[in-house]
Amino acid sequence: MILSDGTITSLIEEGILKISPLMEYQIQPASVDLRLGTNFLKLDENMTEIMTLDSEIKYISYDSEEIVIPPHSFLLATTMEHIELPADITAFVEGRSSIGRMGLFIQNAGWVDPGFKGQITLELYNANCLPIKLTAGRRICQLVLARLDQEALNPYHGKYLNQKNAVGSRIYKDIENQ
Repeated sequence: MILSDGTITSLIEEGILKISPLMEYQIQPASVDLRLGTNFLKLDENMTEIMTLDSEIKYISYDSEEIVIPPHSFLLATTMEHIELPADITAFVEGRSSIGRMGLFIQNAGWVDPGFKGQITLELYNANCLPIKLTAGRRICQLVLARLDQEALNPYHGKYLNQKNAVGSRIYKDIENQ
């Protein structure tokens, strides 16, 4: 079941769900708007000949209050907010409609597992033929929260737990590569 604004507010007030920093206007009827942070990662094309699932990918990190995403370009970003989900709540990230209508696709692989703690890394793709300028602190996406039928037996303890700033792919750490 997707959580309503009233339930989200209660869970935050009780300290069960943590989203920080948070302004009241970010809580929507069935989601929480998250804002763009100041850290970005861009693929280091000069150091990467090919990407594979079993080797580390090289990125260039940027800290900035503004970023311009060229047409047909991909960039990793982070949210301002640090979140902590309890073992019985999951979430998924959706781009804001107004931003999607500009041709900016936003996701985070779509899912945030119960027990996740950290900032959310966003995958941004400019599908437009014009550059798109983004400013830190602006609402960029929505976190939709849903309650599980019971607490997860194994809440998230993966390779992105407690991530801070934008974090590149860590697929090379998958069990298949051990």
